[in-house]
Amino acid sequence: MADKITPRSKDFSQWYLDIIQHAKLADYSPVKGCMVIRPNGYAIWERVQRVLDGKFKETGHKNAYFPLFIPESFLKKEAQHVEGFAPELAVVTMAGGKKLEEPLVVRPTSETIINSMFAKWIQSYRDLPLLINQWANVVRWEMRTRPFLRTTEFLWQEGHTCHETDQEAEEEVLRMLDVYREFAEHYMAMPVVAGKKSESERFAGAVRTYCIEALMQDGKALQAGTSHNLGQNFARAFGTEFQTRDGGRDFTWQTSWGVSTRLVGALIMTHSDDKGLVLPPRLAPIHVVIVPIAKTPEEREEVLSKAKLIADSIKSWPTQKAGLGTPMAVHIDLDDTKSPGWKFAEWEVQGVPLRIELGPKDLAKGQAVLARRDTGEKSFVEFTDIPARALELMLEIQEGLFRRAQEFRNQHITDVTDFEEFKKALDEKGGFVRAHWDGTAETERQIKEETKATIRCIPLDNPQEAGKCVRSGKPSSQRVLFARSY
Repeated sequence: MADKITPRSKDFSQWYLDIIQHAKLADYSPVKGCMVIRPNGYAIWERVQRVLDGKFKETGHKNAYFPLFIPESFLKKEAQHVEGFAPELAVVTMAGGKKLEEPLVVRPTSETIINSMFAKWIQSYRDLPLLINQWANVVRWEMRTRPFLRTTEFLWQEGHTCHETDQEAEEEVLRMLDVYREFAEHYMAMPVVAGKKSESERFAGAVRTYCIEALMQDGKALQAGTSHNLGQNFARAFGTEFQTRDGGRDFTWQTSWGVSTRLVGALIMTHSDDKGLVLPPRLAPIHVVIVPIAKTPEEREEVLSKAKLIADSIKSWPTQKAGLGTPMAVHIDLDDTKSPGWKFAEWEVQGVPLRIELGPKDLAKGQAVLARRDTGEKSFVEFTDIPARALELMLEIQEGLFRRAQEFRNQHITDVTDFEEFKKALDEKGGFVRAHWDGTAETERQIKEETKATIRCIPLDNPQEAGKCVRSGKPSSQRVLFARSY
């Protein structure tokens, strides 16, 4: 219940964990660092999967599945890759009661195992582009974990593609980054900044890494998705080459890109409040909950009969052209062991966008009470108008959540010119700090050590602007986005 949720202003971290617990999204596993995703949490992930999977297929990608276990020698073939992941690897050395001839790494990511297959499948330019996506789990041995945001095992999708030229690979990288951006903003109602990572922050083995960065309510940034231009690094390591159009030989140009169950954590921290979870309608597993209110068996029978008619009318109301993207899902709360007030609070905790309250007095008046989760606003709506009004409210809530998050993000972007301003902005205001950077890894390292802030990205639409690095004072041609992050 909401009275058990720690206020955000008191302890944001505990507030986050309380919502996960009371909204029944996940629970701790007996295996340290792992989580059990409960039905409420998994239903959100299923909505994420369904939408993104459709977008991947619209852009020509096909789903496949590759082994969980990867020969250790595969990772060692790409030097930067194995060095980047070595501290996080889980390795199997025994199986079937015997020591393995070669240790097997539990999948931290799949570039290597997938390339071993690409090398077999690709012979000619006619086999390109090869556009593959995988929905899977991965394991990274994290020291500090937090449900959804950072766990030892998590769920994700990883796209892997091969192309004839570097230009085609770069176009693919940016295309999929834009798919992530559009999904975050249109479905998650979460504004993001799309940009390029610094050399120090790029994916191990990539030539260039791009990302979308969001800002949470506590002023920390969250990397919500990444897209990598791998160049020919993995292709060279695994011999993934093809006959070119002019009869020569070349290595494929490759990409990889992914998002994970971290998006569920992003939803929580972007929109929720001290009453519990708040979900944008386009990703809500349940859009409308109807709470019947009755004191006698006769009243209950009459109220339930009307509730079912209302539910059927809402579910059958056309939504596609209106922009919701899915039929409205309706749940009738049939539990007669709880009071109406308890139910109201419970459904608020679980983040259902719209609640309909229906009792004998409402039947007599031919209307019901509609309560919005985002604002708490209540209105009386005649029965015949409920389906249309419910859809209108879904779209209003979706847009309202995005607008509110966007205003918060914009209010927490601070331009600074010197290091004292930089530190003050981080400590007193948080959020994104835009500052000049001299482009060196050494300065980036110094800033991180002194402030715990990192370069989140160099925005794709970044204007060129002459200035001096906020830390070193050396010349700089543009500002970059710094923030403390998850």
